[in-house]
Amino acid sequence: MNKYSLSALAVAGLLAGGLATSANAADLGGNCCADLEERIAELEATTARKGNRKVSLTISGWVAEQVMWWDDGDESNVYVGGIGTTIGTNVKFTGQATIVPGWTAGYVIHIEADGSENLLSLNADTDNGKSVYTGTNNYVHTLQSYWFIKSDHWGKVGVGLQSQASDNTAILVDGSGSLIPANYVQFDWGGFGIGAFATCADCNGVPLNSVRYDTPTFAGFSASATWGEDDFWDVALRYAGELHGFKVAFATAYSESDDNCNGTRDFTVVPSACAGTQGSDGTNSTEFFQIGGYAQHIGTGLFLYAAYGDFNEDGAGGTESDFFYIKGGLRRNLNHLGATVFYGEYENMDGDTAGTELDLWGLGVVQEVDAAAMSLWLTYRHIEGDDDAGNSAEFDYVKAGALINF
Repeated sequence: MNKYSLSALAVAGLLAGGLATSANAADLGGNCCADLEERIAELEATTARKGNRKVSLTISGWVAEQVMWWDDGDESNVYVGGIGTTIGTNVKFTGQATIVPGWTAGYVIHIEADGSENLLSLNADTDNGKSVYTGTNNYVHTLQSYWFIKSDHWGKVGVGLQSQASDNTAILVDGSGSLIPANYVQFDWGGFGIGAFATCADCNGVPLNSVRYDTPTFAGFSASATWGEDDFWDVALRYAGELHGFKVAFATAYSESDDNCNGTRDFTVVPSACAGTQGSDGTNSTEFFQIGGYAQHIGTGLFLYAAYGDFNEDGAGGTESDFFYIKGGLRRNLNHLGATVFYGEYENMDGDTAGTELDLWGLGVVQEVDAAAMSLWLTYRHIEGDDDAGNSAEFDYVKAGALINF
């Protein structure tokens, strides 16, 4: 008997013990345990281990932490912490129930607890960034909470706090196994001085309160659309499959928002001015286009990933910027632990209006440990930035960390 059965038995035993005080000794007949066994079954059916008798419950997530040494030219230090909001330590509760054959209803509750989630507050003077949601050192928050109805033939509709169609669309096609330690977002370095030369890369990367629709998959293709927060909408198209000995994935998305200056959940979009004349509520309107592709040769494990994004902000003080990111390498099973991934990466960010430019290049290795559902990484990055005013900066860092799934 597992701990849940033992707990249920203890509770049922107490109930049975209370009732036995008024029972006659002659009542201890052949069916004395029938009620007790039925009660145990009822209690077990409602434990968090599996949900109730109609709606299932699955608990999943991961824990991710790393050690990072950095040098900004004036100071160097070593920090220990998480890996950034939306990819940090989390636990997810999901479940569903069958309404009729081909139709299901379900839910998702996604809680994040990352120790250094705010990419804009971790810097030379702050070794523990504050939460982007609470503004405090309380890093536990609800990342997603929504219900959905899904049809095998008509697709899925979700309502609530959820990832919109364009949330990290171009990032998620990266199937190399190096997505977590190496992507185009400023998770590790955005709050340091070099971040002043960066432009919007993850311009739409945080779940919002919305209504989302996802089509079924047809020949590897699927599409999504979201509307929410009164002033936001987006669309996305994805493809995944195998072509001529290659694993291939592709995704693109377009989003518009008139309300990026309000609310803490839009922290990755930071318009330079929030008093413009554009937008239904008087704030600046923004548009973001992104596209990403991944290809891996099945026989050799050689892979290539690339992404591009273009961000535009209308109205007073509006900005324009774009970025390009490319990563290539090798994914092979070189030992009994799991796949080993070697990669090199390059990124360019260009602030067309502000005159800033940033270049990043890096190298890294990831070792997957299949028996523990774990990934370990060791990476190095060098970043240089400058602007039209003659300002410049350099930043170097090495990080080693791990992520373990459950």
